[in-house]
Amino acid sequence: MHSTSLAAGFVAIARPTFDTALAAEVTRQARDQLAAAGLTLAGPKTLVLSMEEAQAAAETLSAEPLDLLILFQATFADSTMASALAARVEAPLLLWAVPEARTGGRLRLNSLCGINLAGHALRRSGFRYDYVYAAPDDSAAAAKVYTLAQAGRVRRLLKQTRIGRVGENPDGFETCLVNWDGLQRQLGLSVVQVELADVFAGVRAADGAQIDAVERGLSERVAGMETVDRESTRGTLATYLTLRDLAARQDLQGLAVRCWPEFFTELGCSACGAMSMLSDEMTPCSCEADVNGTITQLMLQWLSGGPAFGADMVSFDTADNSAVLWHCGLAPLSMADPAAKPRAGLHSNRQKPLLMEFPLKPGRVTVARLSEASGEFRLVIGGGEMIQAPPSFAGTSGVLRFDRPAAAVLDTIMGEGLEHHVSLTYGDYLPALTALAGLLDLPVLRL
Repeated sequence: MHSTSLAAGFVAIARPTFDTALAAEVTRQARDQLAAAGLTLAGPKTLVLSMEEAQAAAETLSAEPLDLLILFQATFADSTMASALAARVEAPLLLWAVPEARTGGRLRLNSLCGINLAGHALRRSGFRYDYVYAAPDDSAAAAKVYTLAQAGRVRRLLKQTRIGRVGENPDGFETCLVNWDGLQRQLGLSVVQVELADVFAGVRAADGAQIDAVERGLSERVAGMETVDRESTRGTLATYLTLRDLAARQDLQGLAVRCWPEFFTELGCSACGAMSMLSDEMTPCSCEADVNGTITQLMLQWLSGGPAFGADMVSFDTADNSAVLWHCGLAPLSMADPAAKPRAGLHSNRQKPLLMEFPLKPGRVTVARLSEASGEFRLVIGGGEMIQAPPSFAGTSGVLRFDRPAAAVLDTIMGEGLEHHVSLTYGDYLPALTALAGLLDLPVLRL
């Protein structure tokens, strides 16, 4: 599932002393293959044969929000056009060369030598790039290009991102500390501090008619609303409205909320249900003011086009080769197993509503964490299959079989001292996350 089309700049570089008719044909095939793969292409549709044409293309493309810049080496050319485009266009860079038949006759394109020359010049100038050496109609090559564009889109969106940090992480939760300068430097995003007292004031002043409307709509999706304390439940719904409006007003793409103890002790309600609803609406929320958790959820959300969930890993069964991912009750409602309708619940320790209780639906999932356990940012990634199972514990939980043995995953978590929160989304996005880590200079650790 993809939330939007990916935008790629495409420039076919050629030199008129080679076979330009064949070059035009392989360019057409490559453009058609990439369009079929789901990419929206910007840039000149004809061959770029001179530095003047390359500079004009660079000028046009520099004004576009691009997820990837594809320099298609339609024929050999020196490195000047590639270097000019790379210097002007802010996007991850891909060089594509096409093989040609060994006929014993003329070398009609000499495409590979072209990207070799370009790659050397780019590397000497400090530019990073990836490459493809494949036929223009190669579907596997187009899939790789699509994956690189996915990663490029996430990198681009991160630079525009503002995360709201509501309150501070609880004492003893170093896993949720925020590295303000490091996040700005490495990812390009900013974190906005929001005081709990301001949120509480908004909750207390929330409009009763709006709360009524949210309550009616939620009752259609969540069973047992009538069984939990209504005043406390309305506090959770007022929290949802307040946080939703805060995100819209301050242009926040995600929230990291100090959910305890103050929501229970000062408002008499849980924040979990509110965060579940917001994450379901694609404003991801992490509890315990876990900024890095929310950032990871955003990464996964942008890749999958669906919501993401931040969870604890609370149980491993090495004999069954499974793990339980759980949290109090803030998973997005759309992640519920269709065989088990979500129910309204109480926080297991504080006995206050509103929480969402359900088992996670079966299916392929990607798990990730922007981690600082080693003292530097890393991207922790893993994949597995969420299996259909009854609830393991009260709240929201799912039984996961990782691609690696459960014992090995647990050894990695404890041996590396990883954070207690991980994020997940449905689908397989490990290649895109690996590509993203490369774009962000993040080491990768596999679960």
